Amino acid sequence: MSIDQALLKRADNKCELCSSQEALSTYDVPPITLKSLDKSLLVCSNCLNQIENPDQMVSSHWRCLSDRMWSQTAAVQVMSWRLLKRIKGEGWPEELLEMLYLEDDVKKWAVDDAMIRAIDEPTLDINGVAFAAGDSAIMTKDIFITGANFTAKRGAVIKNISLTDNSRQIEGNLNGTRIVLGGRTLKKV
Repeated sequence: MSIDQALLKRADNKCELCSSQEALSTYDVPPITLKSLDKSLLVCSNCLNQIENPDQMVSSHWRCLSDRMWSQTAAVQVMSWRLLKRIKGEGWPEELLEMLYLEDDVKKWAVDDAMIRAIDEPTLDINGVAFAAGDSAIMTKDIFITGANFTAKRGAVIKNISLTDNSRQIEGNLNGTRIVLGGRTLKKV
């Protein structure tokens, strides 16, 4: 049985977020390393559009999460948490977030996404320019990397950076070692 067929069966041919039966499709909940039933949702076109385009979110549509956040499916719990975090300035989402309990591994997954960073302050370089995942950066000063036991030299290029849950730090590879650096010690290329 394919993932799509299994999703249709699990969701009873309804959107797993709002229960709509119109224009259903599979949505892989990021970050995705391997497609699987556990990391996918069946969503309607309205939910998918709002997930992928945060500027088009209609907070009243997401009142359905007050029921869906209690799903036994981790992917539904993760998306419920992320969407509630996105619209938390409305008042009622904060109340739902306070009630929502996520197991540690599910909470880690929920927080591990660039979608959440959109509501937080951005990671800025030395000039105040915002970093995005996949950007490259140049070191602006020498910094001794304690765990790796080497000095990251001024002018070194760090390619394909990742954003961390801390808005003051980025993660990247330098000298074959994965390191975390303060954004204010870097310049975006």
